[in-house]
Amino acid sequence: MEKKQWFEKENFWLEYGPIMFDPQRWAEAAKVAEDICRLANLKAGDSLLDACCGPGRVSLEFALLGLDVTGVDITQPFLDAAKESAEDEGVNLNLINCDMRTFTSAQKFDAAVNLYTSFGYCDTVEEDFAILQRMYEALKPGGTFVLESLGREIAVRDFTEGEWFERAGKTVLTEFTAVNDWQGLRSHWILIDNKTGERIDHTFVQRLYSAVDIKKMLLDCGFKTVNICGDFDLSPYDHKARTMVLVAKK
Repeated sequence: MEKKQWFEKENFWLEYGPIMFDPQRWAEAAKVAEDICRLANLKAGDSLLDACCGPGRVSLEFALLGLDVTGVDITQPFLDAAKESAEDEGVNLNLINCDMRTFTSAQKFDAAVNLYTSFGYCDTVEEDFAILQRMYEALKPGGTFVLESLGREIAVRDFTEGEWFERAGKTVLTEFTAVNDWQGLRSHWILIDNKTGERIDHTFVQRLYSAVDIKKMLLDCGFKTVNICGDFDLSPYDHKARTMVLVAKK
């Protein structure tokens, strides 16, 4: 049996999900959805694919704006949480448990998104490229794909060797290391339960792409245009950029 990559293991997400999706991340979701609808010219009734949707943090906000939302994620407990949230809010989410490297859909979408640094974790560049290709294939002609990720430029600019903080009843210790001449960033996370003292640790590497690297990959997929931005407001991707956002048109 082929060995699972770390992001395919549900236990990781169950343990680390509350740390990654903290209240601040949930609070910013509504604005992220509004900004993306604006930049992609989306209106109520349009269809959107949220690739690697997690617990539906932004999917839910898109649905509340009247979009027809399909969320895809490899982790079923996250999809279960997204379904429960959608039911609580009285909106519908079409949720699919699937690996984005192999995802296919008969439905074609007006827009697709991959948000919150959910790109670059595969073992090979070819697998990362396959995800971008799935995005291209899922869109209608003229559709928009929005990718938010950690650009190599920002990773270098904001690099820190580590930090610690308290969150979700745990003490979190982190250690970061640049690997392979800044081709990747190794993250070592240690969680210590504040009540029981139980300790969990996990190490993973995210492949770092420059904005120009990903732009070329998207053009190679077939996208007609790709704009590089420093935020969802289409501000420049420069030394002041908050994040890396690419907006590709099919």
